[in-house]
Amino acid sequence: QVQLVESGGGLVQAGGSLRLSCAATGRTYSSDGMAWFRQAPGKEREFAAAISWSGHNTYYADSAKGRFTISRDNAKNTMYLQMNMLKPEDTAAYYCAATVPGGWPGTSTSEYTYWGQGTQVTVSS
Repeated sequence: QVQLVESGGGLVQAGGSLRLSCAATGRTYSSDGMAWFRQAPGKEREFAAAISWSGHNTYYADSAKGRFTISRDNAKNTMYLQMNMLKPEDTAAYYCAATVPGGWPGTSTSEYTYWGQGTQVTVSS
């Protein structure tokens, strides 16, 4: 069964850091585009960062540029999101997503087929 499992969320003070992980099981994701999205209460799910299968191409939402770094370790079938200088407005459930094999990582939720259950990030002021 194809599964994505996020971890690493938690409560942090503004200015702090967290590292999210997304472990993929069920098949190899080394040829998939992958991404992180986030959803705050009462808001739509929004794009945060994406990475190509090789890791050579990365994309960030304007709100994440300069603070978040997306990476992946295909040998471990795991993707990461390093989040620094966190702000209260970063508070949300963070979801990892994967395309079908060979898919290119876009910024729309419709471009992703596989989703994790989410991990909560709460940033206090």
